[in-house]
Amino acid sequence: MLIRIQVEQLRLGMHIHELCGSWMDHPFWRGAFLLEDPKDLQTILSTGIREVWIDDAKGLGVKGGKDEEEASAKIEAILMEAGKTVETPSRVETYEEAVRAIKICAESKQAVTSMFKEARMGKALNADDALPVVEEISSSVMRNPGALIGLARLKNQDEYTYMHSVAVCALMVSLARQLKLDDEQIRMVGLAGLLHDVGKMMIPLGILNKPGKLTNTEFETIKSHPAEGHKMLLAGSGINDVVLDVCLHHHEKVDGSGYPERLADAQISLFAKMGAVCDVYDAITSNRPYKDGWEPAEALRKMAEWSEGHFDVVIFHAFVKAVGIYPMGSLVRLKSDRLGVVIEQTDKSLLVPVVKVFFSIKSNGRIPPEILDLSKPACQDKIVSHENPAQWDIHDIQELWSGLPAASW
Repeated sequence: MLIRIQVEQLRLGMHIHELCGSWMDHPFWRGAFLLEDPKDLQTILSTGIREVWIDDAKGLGVKGGKDEEEASAKIEAILMEAGKTVETPSRVETYEEAVRAIKICAESKQAVTSMFKEARMGKALNADDALPVVEEISSSVMRNPGALIGLARLKNQDEYTYMHSVAVCALMVSLARQLKLDDEQIRMVGLAGLLHDVGKMMIPLGILNKPGKLTNTEFETIKSHPAEGHKMLLAGSGINDVVLDVCLHHHEKVDGSGYPERLADAQISLFAKMGAVCDVYDAITSNRPYKDGWEPAEALRKMAEWSEGHFDVVIFHAFVKAVGIYPMGSLVRLKSDRLGVVIEQTDKSLLVPVVKVFFSIKSNGRIPPEILDLSKPACQDKIVSHENPAQWDIHDIQELWSGLPAASW
C-alpha cells in the first residue's frame, strides 16, 4: 500500500515510491528505491523535499501515514460537502480542438486588443467584457489543454502583448486545474491571466517593442507596468481581488528580488506565484522583437534552473505536470534515431507522451508519419533528447502537431 509521510518519519528499510515536490528538488536519478544508505536518508532530509510516498509492501511501514486511497477519499468528501464535483471531460483530439482554437485565438485577440486600447485611452475596464473570453479559453483548455496553448505561442511583434495575455490566461486555467482549484477560482485566475499585463498600455510603444537592450531608465519604465495596471484595474468594475493581486505581483520572486514590492515567498499569494510561472513560460517560448523564443522543453529546463529563487517549487512542479516535460509541439529525438513532435500527453508519465514520428536521422529525410504512444507497454522506443527544429531545417512543426495546413493559421 502506498503511504504518504513526512520526511522526518523516514527510516532505513522503507521503500520510497515517489519523492514529492519538484523533480528538480533532489539529486536522485531514480524516483523509486529501497532506502538502505544512511547518506541517502541524510540527503533527502537536507533537500527541499517535505513529503514522500512509501510502499509498505516492499519495505517497512509507518504509523500515522496517509494512504493514497484515504487521501483521495478525503478530497472527494470535501468537494462533495462543498457541493462541488470534479469532472473529467471527454478529451477532444488535437486536430479537432485546433480548428476551434484558431477561431478562439482570433476572437480573443480581437477582444483583448479592443479592451487594452480602450484602457490606453482612459476607458475603465469592466470584468463583464472580459469574462466571455475567459470562458471560451477555459472551455478549450478543458477539451484539450495543449491545442490553444500551442497556438497562442505563435505571435508577431505587433500582437505580442495581446496574444501573451490570451496565452497566460490559458496557462493559468490549465495550472489551476492541475492544482484542483474550484470553478470560481479557475474563472478568476483565468481573468487574472488575461488582464495581468494591462499596465503595459501605459508604456511607450518605442520602449515596449524596442529590438535592442533596454537602458536602465527604460527598464525602470517597463517595471512600472504592474503598478500602472493595478491602478487601471482599481478604477474598473467587477475586478476581483485575485485579479488585482496577480496584476500587481506577477513579477515578484520567492527570494525577494522581484518587483514592485520585493515580496518574498510567504508574502506572495498562491495566485501571484501561479502568474509568475505562466508569465515567464509564455514570454520565453515566444518570439520577441529582440530574441527568438526557446523550444517548450528547453524553456522548462531553463526555468527549472531558476526555480529555487524565482518560482515556488511546488507551483512550478504542478505547472510542469500541467504542460508536460515535453509540451505539445516539442521536437524530440527517439532511441530509434527518428524525430517526432509531441502531440499529446499521457496519464502514465510525463516522460512518455504521444508523438508523431516523421523524420529518419539515419537517412536524413522525411518518412511517412506514424503516431507512437510511448506509454504503451509494447512500445520499445523512448525519448532521448529534445531538439531544436531550426537545427534540422524543420519549419512546419505547427502543422505537424496540429494536423492543420499552414494556411489555416
